Amino acid sequence: MNRIIILTPLIILLIICFFSLTYLLSGKDPNKPPSALLNKNVPSFESTSLYDTKEIIRTIDIKNRKILINFFASWCSPCKIEHPLFFEIGKKYPELYLLGFNHKDPTSDAKKYLEDDGNPYDFVGVDADGLIALEFGVFGLPETYLINEEGKIIFKFMGPITKDVLKNEIEPLL
Repeated sequence: MNRIIILTPLIILLIICFFSLTYLLSGKDPNKPPSALLNKNVPSFESTSLYDTKEIIRTIDIKNRKILINFFASWCSPCKIEHPLFFEIGKKYPELYLLGFNHKDPTSDAKKYLEDDGNPYDFVGVDADGLIALEFGVFGLPETYLINEEGKIIFKFMGPITKDVLKNEIEPLL
């Protein structure tokens, strides 16, 4: 009886170590959880413009073009890190439509952020209640999606885009 009590924590530790080692050797990156929407159609959405509530963008408006969708907010520090790269992307790929969704952010804060740091987007939609992000399966900000001409999500990135991510993961798909 005493042996079982003494060996139980050791056995539990060995089991935990086994599963941890199996996960580490599987090559999965915990920063890149799988997306159920990869290679699927863009979820249906409708959003008003940050600058003009009469201007609306819908899923149908983004058909037949490559689009980079970025969910951001003025309160999001990692969003501010990646923000300058969207200017580079827009300059290097003028045919790529940059769509930003301002997520759960007061309109005045979002406008000030884009006024201070510049607006690299072709359209800035408002996602005040987070329902558009929910449809896309956004875990946290920032998140970026690349949509092909057929309206399929071909790339998803969680976290701030870096020059390496741009060069090695996004640009080959453009």
